[in-house]
Amino acid sequence: MKLYKKFFKRVIDVTASGCALLVLSVPLAAVTAWLHFANKGAGAFFTQERPGKDGKIFKVVKFKTMTDERDANGDLLPDAQRLTKVGKLVRSTSIDELPQLWNVFKGDMSLIGPRPLLPQYLPLYTHEQARRHDVRPGITGWAQCHGRNAISWKKKFELDVWYVDNISFLTDCKVILTTIKKVLKRDGISAKGQATVEAFNGNN
Repeated sequence: MKLYKKFFKRVIDVTASGCALLVLSVPLAAVTAWLHFANKGAGAFFTQERPGKDGKIFKVVKFKTMTDERDANGDLLPDAQRLTKVGKLVRSTSIDELPQLWNVFKGDMSLIGPRPLLPQYLPLYTHEQARRHDVRPGITGWAQCHGRNAISWKKKFELDVWYVDNISFLTDCKVILTTIKKVLKRDGISAKGQATVEAFNGNN
């Protein structure tokens, strides 16, 4: 298990992400053009700082699923109003996560690991929850297989830490197969009553 965690997992990440980027280059280009127009000039990609392994900050790349529309005061409209029909489809099928294959190839992320969250959450973690940063964050992970955005933050972090302690080739295979199943069912896309995931405040 240690050899897989320290060596083979990264070899698989580089090989799989590199091949996927080549194979999906044409579909990814088509989605990019589609989102460019659907987002009303807001662009097809967005980058955002996220903490990676050991809390090191990197810029994650995702497809942009919302417009930049603002109200009369210049403030961004609520997520639910800015999420386009195309963006909703892209999110529900998890296509918005595919540009992160580049992050995996570069070494910022792994195919499988705890999801990279926002830097402002770092001071809110308990010591145990912060252990999720002992490994590279992933495009999908153990928590995504057990409820995705439809479970509480506390439960997500418990699942993340479980994964850190139980990384193995077999576990990663289970994550991949379960993720595919959940994507096809479009299960757990967002928290109940939310267009996007609810923010973490240290208590939820």
